[in-house]
Amino acid sequence: MEWDIINLEYLGGYRLRLTFLSGEMGDVDLSKYVSYNGVFSRFADLDYFRQVYIDSGVLTWPNDVDIAPETIYSMATGKPLPEWMEVENE
Repeated sequence: MEWDIINLEYLGGYRLRLTFLSGEMGDVDLSKYVSYNGVFSRFADLDYFRQVYIDSGVLTWPNDVDIAPETIYSMATGKPLPEWMEVENE
């Protein structure tokens, strides 16, 4: 898919520069994930965060932690999430 990640560059802190299959590039700052609970609480350890790699187009960390590529693509390019991913407001 166009949002598959084909290259990543660690920029420092929680910032990554990403290249997508579509040819688009963008930077993301994932520091907000540090305050999340569950598997993302591991990001509080910057050494863990820096172990990021690409697995089948997806940003992945050890122990099966990943972030949906559509979400990362939207963050990096400013394009909206696919309609099927939009959260409905009630």
